[in-house]
Amino acid sequence: MTDSEAQGTEARGKTVHAVERAIDVLEIVASERRIGVSEIALRLGVHKSTVSRLITSLQQRGFVEEAGVRGKYQLGFAVVRLAEATVAQSGLVEIAQPECDRLADAFGETVNLAVLDGAGTINVLESRSDRRVALRSWVGQVSPAHATATGKVLVSELTRGQLQSRLGPDLPALTPNTITDLHALGVELARVRSRGWASTAEELEAGLHSVAVPVRSQVTKRIVASICVSGPEYRLARDRFEAVALELAGAVARIEAQQSDGEAS
Repeated sequence: MTDSEAQGTEARGKTVHAVERAIDVLEIVASERRIGVSEIALRLGVHKSTVSRLITSLQQRGFVEEAGVRGKYQLGFAVVRLAEATVAQSGLVEIAQPECDRLADAFGETVNLAVLDGAGTINVLESRSDRRVALRSWVGQVSPAHATATGKVLVSELTRGQLQSRLGPDLPALTPNTITDLHALGVELARVRSRGWASTAEELEAGLHSVAVPVRSQVTKRIVASICVSGPEYRLARDRFEAVALELAGAVARIEAQQSDGEAS
């Protein structure tokens, strides 16, 4: 082996080792939710400066971000983007389909599973109570995140900066009820986080109401998808929203339990 070949092999070895260390850091942050550099260094048995360099690189790429407490870090939105890119190909759609079919039959309405797609949401699964009737499918349909219940759920845990970066400064009005102000949307998303579900009342289309709840990754515990029921306002009235959300949450709990079983096996 020549000197240049030996140097190349050594460099590749160092690169692989750095990648492994970065993955170790991500796994620790994921398991602890919020953790500091000193704690990570202690867990890995390395110097704080090593962890600091790794955290800086991961933070620059959006894989970790500072938590509310200074010096503590949590998973960043780049992890969610990776989850979004794979959720349609994962077992989630297959696992969720029976539950969505059951919900559609129970409510007599359309049920969708959606993920984020840029500034919108894209449906990756659909179920209707009238499945034997050939109707237009909304699978693959993209809708503005700020005007949908699924979208509100999917962006509910973003920071204000992430929200503006994702949606942009201007939120288009689709109906007189659409939220078009970023601050007002932030207030709405605080309510979504507090109660664990989102709703829209004629914000996407006149006469259309919807209720949605989050589906979380059982690895990162971050929101990766949302299940939503939608229907006309005279059938899906505002006074039904909370009861519908509870039913959706029960279905999601069963879906997430099956995800955990699959990961365990």
